[in-house]
Amino acid sequence: MSYLELHNIKKSYYLANQEFPVLTGIDLSFNQGEFVSIVGESGGGKTTLMNIIGGLDSNYAGDVVLNGKSLRHDTAKQLDAYRRQTIGFIFQNFDLISHLTVFNNVMVSLQMTKLSHKQQEARARQLLEQVGLKDHMKKYPNQLSGGQTQRVAIARALASDPEIIIADEPTGALDSQNTQEILALLDQIAKDGKLVITVTHSETVANHGTRIVRLADGKISEDTTLKPGYEKSQANELATHTLRFGATLKMALENMRYNLKRNLLIVFGAAIGIFSVIVMLGLGNGVQGYINHEIYSQVNPNAVQVTKNVSADASTDPSKINVTTKDKNRFKDIKNVKSIDDGYFVQGGTQLRRGHKTASISFMQTHNKTMLTKSIAKGHAPKNGEIMLTKEYAEKLNKKHPYSLIGKRVTFYQNTLNKKKRPVMLTKSLKVSGIAKANTGSTSVTYSTMKSLYSSKGIKIQPNFVTIEIAGNVKNVKPVENKIKAYKNDKKKAAYQITGVGGFVDTLNTYITLAVNVLATIAGISLLVSAIMIIVVLYISVSERTKEIGILRALGSSKGSIRNLFFSEAFFIGLFSSALAIALAELLQVVANNIAQRGINYSIMQITPGNVIFGFVVAIVISLLAALAPAASAARLDPIESLSYE
Repeated sequence: MSYLELHNIKKSYYLANQEFPVLTGIDLSFNQGEFVSIVGESGGGKTTLMNIIGGLDSNYAGDVVLNGKSLRHDTAKQLDAYRRQTIGFIFQNFDLISHLTVFNNVMVSLQMTKLSHKQQEARARQLLEQVGLKDHMKKYPNQLSGGQTQRVAIARALASDPEIIIADEPTGALDSQNTQEILALLDQIAKDGKLVITVTHSETVANHGTRIVRLADGKISEDTTLKPGYEKSQANELATHTLRFGATLKMALENMRYNLKRNLLIVFGAAIGIFSVIVMLGLGNGVQGYINHEIYSQVNPNAVQVTKNVSADASTDPSKINVTTKDKNRFKDIKNVKSIDDGYFVQGGTQLRRGHKTASISFMQTHNKTMLTKSIAKGHAPKNGEIMLTKEYAEKLNKKHPYSLIGKRVTFYQNTLNKKKRPVMLTKSLKVSGIAKANTGSTSVTYSTMKSLYSSKGIKIQPNFVTIEIAGNVKNVKPVENKIKAYKNDKKKAAYQITGVGGFVDTLNTYITLAVNVLATIAGISLLVSAIMIIVVLYISVSERTKEIGILRALGSSKGSIRNLFFSEAFFIGLFSSALAIALAELLQVVANNIAQRGINYSIMQITPGNVIFGFVVAIVISLLAALAPAASAARLDPIESLSYE
């Protein structure tokens, strides 16, 4: 039994339903150690026969048998493995990958073996030394002569130590000296026990081998043995696998570097879209933060004041406006209510006096948790027997040095009605505890101080408002407010009125977030443009690399590896564009915040790690999605047609 056998091989091509037979019944057998030349006229079926033997063409009639095993029913993956492990191709036009160095062209085949990376590199150097290219490893194919280029192709064909070498017109583009050198190399390969099959028009090449097979009209017209074949080799094919993702990543990087200017432009174009989105999100964060900062610096958003909802004519009746224990028990049952504090407010009839200076206060309330410590310009919140003034009223008592009032005493006067509904004047000496930043609404005393003031005239007061502090996030405020608003009085109207900024802040933040997202979406339209650019560039790349795809398929790369090659390129476009976009956004943030700090004393742009991660992920995802169609198109390319692409 011969090593390789062809049984009744037939092959036809069709054009407009018209059949053109190329091979009409080929029966051949080959043994290891032979140097066989297949000779014939152009169009006689030599290349077609080579493609069938090499596993590039499975659409034929008949059978190819290797070591007693038929290849006829092998799957596409099995044929990939067959080409990768058993066949070494030397193409007519050398067909090296232009953007890879001599060394890396050989490494492509070795990366599909199970040798370690160190072993792969050692074998690549050894093979290149064997073909006389020790000093040319770092050169690119366009820097070599024709003879040198063919030597690289031979080294690559030998990389996986295949048992069959198929050479298509291996000396067709070489001068006589290079022809003899290449033939000597092929002869040595046959002497090493490999099966060497050449397709040639040259009688010089044909006569150099051990056997000549002539084709004419799709049949064998002559099969002549010139000399005995060499001793067959021991089967020592290297274990192989398809091109791994890491290798495709490296090849993609090499190609991007080779087409550097074009890829820089596409990366910059894609970066603009990502940059716009990140900046919009960062600006939204900053605007939202600034508004919240301004509000939170004045009042506590997690505290609300609750009063009875009464008609105007009933507002002076304490029994109507007082917040009762029953009311407070209602509030305690609401989820996220942290605490409830009594409070008392008065409108009008209030005066402060120090020396000959007086200040009339239109509205005053007891100090409560809606008032923040940081809202106090100087001093501290009032304790029992103390009062906190606004700067406005402090200046009325001491225009030049309002803060000098802190620690000093002022006389507090309050007009009210006693039990008999007769007017009385409440008077008390209070120590100034601090000066608030706000001009209105922050003159306050403690609830205990207010009670003792009224008690001095035998008047007992009840809280006419309560301060409810809400636990957790400001988002919890709105649900609590809604629960309180749901309570009805005997007139079927809302029983309570609520004063606070928490719900407003939450609503405001919602609108700000919505507005920012809309702007980010508008900015994201540029991402669509970027995706279209990437698709176009990758389709161009598929066209430019059609021959490369054919070479890789001939070397045994799977369709999946070809897809990964273009996904890898898209991945790097996404990676580099996101890195550039993030860098530009961070730079803009520094500049914008420096300007904003001088104007409003706040960093108006706040790009968060989440924004950065979002930009990074979006860039990668869009790039990979853009690669879907081009990658699929590349994987579908026929290897034979790809190899003939110019």
